[in-house]
Amino acid sequence: MNRQYDFVLFDLLTALLDSWSLWNTAAGSESAGRAWRAAYLRRTYACGAYRPYETLVLEAAQEVGLGTRVAQRLDDSWSNLQPWSGVDETLLELKRTHRLGVVTNCSERLGHLAVQRLPVTIDVVVTSERAGFYKPNPKPYQMALDELGARPSNTLFVAGSGFDLFGTEAVGIDTFWHNRVGLDRPDGAPPAMLESDSLAPLCQLANNKGLQK
Repeated sequence: MNRQYDFVLFDLLTALLDSWSLWNTAAGSESAGRAWRAAYLRRTYACGAYRPYETLVLEAAQEVGLGTRVAQRLDDSWSNLQPWSGVDETLLELKRTHRLGVVTNCSERLGHLAVQRLPVTIDVVVTSERAGFYKPNPKPYQMALDELGARPSNTLFVAGSGFDLFGTEAVGIDTFWHNRVGLDRPDGAPPAMLESDSLAPLCQLANNKGLQK
C-alpha cells in the first residue's frame, strides 16, 4: 500500500546548498577544492564522535598542501552559500504539507548560518556538534526524528552523499539521494530508493511512497 510521508529530512551542504563551489573558490581551483573536500570527508567519516568542524577543515587543507589560509577564506565566505537550482521551489512546495528537518555534518555556528540561506523555516536543525557525532553515525538522524516526533516509517531522508545511506539504513529511514555533484556510491553502501541529479522527483516521492516501484 502506498503511504505518504509526513516528514522530510535533508542533508544540508550537498543536498540543498552548493557548498562545493565555495570550497573550490577558497582553494583556488576545482581540482584543489575537490582534493581538500575529499580529505575533509575522510576525516569526518573516520572520527565518528564530534571534533570541531573547523578543525577538520583546517587539518584537511594542511594535508593536501593548501596551508591554513584557505580554511579562513572558506569560513569568511560561508554567508555566500547558495541553494542548488530547484531547491527553493521544492522546499516551498513541501513546506505546505510536510514538516522539514536538516541533519548536517557541521558546527552549530556554520550550520545555522547555512540554514538561513534557505527560503523556508526549517522545523528542526541537527548539527553534528549538537548530536555529538558525525554522520553516518545513527545518532544525528535519530535526534532529528525524536525532536520532530517522527518515526522512520513516516519520514523520508534526502541525502547529499552516499555515506548518508549507511546512517539512514541503520535508523530505517527511506532515502532519496540527490546526487547533484555525481559522487560515487561508497563501497558497501546500500542503494537509495531513488537517485537523481535533480530534486524534481522529490515532491511526488514525498507524497507517494510507491512512486519508485
